[in-house]
Amino acid sequence: MNLQFVADGLAMGAMIGLGAIGLTLTYSILRFANFVHGEFIAWGAYTGLVVANGLIVLSPKSGSFGPFSFGWALLIGLFAAMLCGVALALLVDKFAFKQLRMQSNTIVLVIASFGLSLALRSLLEFFVTSQPAYYSRDIQMAVPLGLGVRVTPDQLLVLALAAGLLVVVHVILTRTHAGRAMRAFSENPLLAEVAGIDGAAVVRMTWALGGALAAASGVMLGITVQIRPTMGFDMLLPLFAAAILGGIGSVPGAVMGGLIIGLAEAGGVQLFGGSYRAAVAFLILIAVLLVRPNGLFGRRP
Repeated sequence: MNLQFVADGLAMGAMIGLGAIGLTLTYSILRFANFVHGEFIAWGAYTGLVVANGLIVLSPKSGSFGPFSFGWALLIGLFAAMLCGVALALLVDKFAFKQLRMQSNTIVLVIASFGLSLALRSLLEFFVTSQPAYYSRDIQMAVPLGLGVRVTPDQLLVLALAAGLLVVVHVILTRTHAGRAMRAFSENPLLAEVAGIDGAAVVRMTWALGGALAAASGVMLGITVQIRPTMGFDMLLPLFAAAILGGIGSVPGAVMGGLIIGLAEAGGVQLFGGSYRAAVAFLILIAVLLVRPNGLFGRRP
């Protein structure tokens, strides 16, 4: 078996892991499965595209640098996309979920998130059409690493960016007051509020962090493949599979789950073809629920 799937799977797994972090935080703190999360990925990808293309028009020399297919314009677009993800997530919570949390049960929140996901996807498609778009159409030469594995410079940079963001998230959750408050709130919301933790601030921080990471994942996904309005919806199953595999509430688990799902999907594509990519994530999800519902790093109830 060709080991090329390892490089492809790690790159995809890093992006899945980033998206799964926000999903697992939302579930552990807000206690519901958030289907809107996939739309943060798509909106972030298109925000990065619009900002990067606008900067390239203003400064054509910003198109690319070194061996990469993009330049500083897309890096600024990545920052803008993360801001868009934060703003969109906070708006979604303020005008939809905040009222529902106080008046409804979990099932209503899940159904509302599914409906809002459809609305955001349709709105995005209205603005950008359903045609795929690309950050760059340049053809890159892959660099051989040995054992039949070849990677492009873009893939290496995506892995580096993902690793850097994961370090930032780890520092936020373990070294800051906001991160410690989030972890305490996920353990016991009532006890955390009695101890003086602002629950509303924790909820806002959770949405903001999840939205930013999802948007960054969308931009990184756009660097390696085409982008389209349904890309966030297509990522939902791998995201849920990664979050459940790693253990709900565990950030390292979400990252590890993302890498496992990415490698499994890439291996499945190599063995059976691209038509079965989604089936691989689905089978892993079912297997985890049957064998180890708590996930790899999850705590037993």
